[in-house]
Amino acid sequence: MTAPLTGFSRLAPPRSWLRAHPTAFDAGLAAAVLVCMVVASFADPHGPHGPTFGTRTPELRSLLLMVAAAGALVFRRSRPVSVLAVTGAVSVAELVAGDPPAPVAMSAVIALYTVASRTDRPTTWRVGLPTMTVLTGSAMLFGSAPWYSQENLGIFAWTGMAAAAGDAVRSRRAFVDAIRERAERAERTRDEEARRRVAEERLRIARDLHDVVAHHIALVNVQAGVAAHVMDKRPDQAKEALSHVREASRSALNELRVTVGLLRQSGDPEAPTEPAPGLAVLDPLLDGFRRAGLPVELARTDQDTELPAAVDLAAYRIVQEALTNVRKHAGAAAKAEVSVVRVGRTVEVTVLDDGCPAGAAQVGPEGTGADGAPAGGHGLIGMRERVTALGGTLTAGPRYGGGFRVQAILPVQARAEGDEDV
Repeated sequence: MTAPLTGFSRLAPPRSWLRAHPTAFDAGLAAAVLVCMVVASFADPHGPHGPTFGTRTPELRSLLLMVAAAGALVFRRSRPVSVLAVTGAVSVAELVAGDPPAPVAMSAVIALYTVASRTDRPTTWRVGLPTMTVLTGSAMLFGSAPWYSQENLGIFAWTGMAAAAGDAVRSRRAFVDAIRERAERAERTRDEEARRRVAEERLRIARDLHDVVAHHIALVNVQAGVAAHVMDKRPDQAKEALSHVREASRSALNELRVTVGLLRQSGDPEAPTEPAPGLAVLDPLLDGFRRAGLPVELARTDQDTELPAAVDLAAYRIVQEALTNVRKHAGAAAKAEVSVVRVGRTVEVTVLDDGCPAGAAQVGPEGTGADGAPAGGHGLIGMRERVTALGGTLTAGPRYGGGFRVQAILPVQARAEGDEDV
């Protein structure tokens, strides 16, 4: 059932049509002003008992001047100052020649309002004051009534009110436009901020996925190779290697489930609530590498340090990624050392390996060459992005005498979101 239209609802279609056709509105206004001027010209303000209607008839000259003044109002939007000049001149002509004059000045009042509402305040002062002075002065000097008559003072009052009303309308329109522009700017800013946050979250998830997949798949690949190699001669060792494969794959699936859970919609089932990896579970991570055949030594002086979640996760991922690259690129006889040291307001995470001997061709993390230049891959790039996002620094390159070194210096307090480097 359709709800009944209210008064404002009924006026909405005509108002929209008039707003879309301003010339039609101005033509209707000009016709209405002409009718008012003609009707008022039949009134005699100096009757025996006050103003009387129908006791006089306007002259042909006055009718022609009223038609000319009303016709000029049709163009009041496109040429407001010119229309005011025309209506003002016609009004002065009637005030000088008519006795009593017809109310042609009504058109000048409308034109002055239009100038004040569609231009600026200085223009209103420059045009309005001369118009008020000329019209009022003409009525006082050339009219038969005393200069202080209410008809003369009425011209001054009406022109002044027209200028003030037009200026008020212009100020309100400018105020509304400013509010609308600020609202649109704020909406654009919110959209840009939302897109920026989405891009940052997408990059963070991509880094997590890369770290998880690269680490666990590398371990699975190593253990599967061991199982295939010893399957016939030492089945017990092959069984142990396959057990490590199953454990690494299960861990990879769990971490992938947690990461992908961030992409779920609000109505999807809840994602797992296990805590994100951090330095608290660094020992199990190193045990996994040791079982894969990579000897790893650990030195820590940060046991009493509470790190923000972002810093804790970044430190864990850096160790994970660096050891994964050692296992993949440093050779079967390589050894690694991991140190986590609290230094002032920072935590230094360092991963060293002895890798290839000095002078031999060595490949660093993700295919980094012996000169430290990246030769492809995303591991080193991902580590650098993590550290930079937190306000820290990352250095990676070959060691003197052979091997590779990755060091990240992370702030104990993570940089707040939205902070930018100046």
